[in-house]
Formats: sequence, C-alpha cells, structure tokens
Amino acid sequence: MRLPICTFMLFFSFVTSYAQTNIPLEEAVKHVADSVTVCGKVSGARFLETAKNTPTFLNLGPAFPNNALTIVIWSDVRKQFETAPEVLFKDKEVCVTGRIELYKDKPQIVLRRREDLKVK
Repeated sequence: MRLPICTFMLFFSFVTSYAQTNIPLEEAVKHVADSVTVCGKVSGARFLETAKNTPTFLNLGPAFPNNALTIVIWSDVRKQFETAPEVLFKDKEVCVTGRIELYKDKPQIVLRRREDLKVK
C-alpha cells in the first residue's frame, strides 16, 4: 500500500515540530521564540498564591534578579504535581522544555505540561 505524499509530509512536520534543541542556560536570551530544552540549577522558587492565576516561579542560574531563565508554572499545570513545585525543585538541577519568551526583557518558559520539567 502506498501512502500519499501529503500524509508523509504531515507526519514529518509533526515529528519535527516536537524536536527540541538543547541550549546552554547562559544562551537562553539568544533563543527567544525558539522551542528548546534548557538545564540548570534552581536558585530560587516562589509560589504566589494570592496573585492572579497563582503562578509559581522557578529561577535558574544565579539568584533573582540576575537569574538566567524563569520557569513559570500557572495554577492549571501546578495541579499536575503531587508535591508543590517550589518544594520539589528547589536547589535541584532541572531540565525544562518549552518556548522561550521575554517578560520585562528577561527570558522565561511557561510550562505547558508537567512532563516538560524534570530533575536532571
């Protein structure tokens, strides 16, 4: 059985859209709008339970405000963790996969799925 070329191209584009580039933490700011995997030590973690959408922030690299990257975990994704992320990942080496965006000129990745954040 022969598959139409459009089926092959659709499959190929789906597979490549999930391919991630591993980058050093220090280069996160150079990869804005890219989907990447970045690893680093969580230097600080904070849960803002009274803020809108109750965000959790995990800072990678040097301590805030000099951190190299912030991982943002909104309440809908936070619910996927059995242990609070600010406890689970504090002072650990982690790897996060996602799209880098800027917030107030600082790089961040908004975590979309629990599986995209792992202890190294």
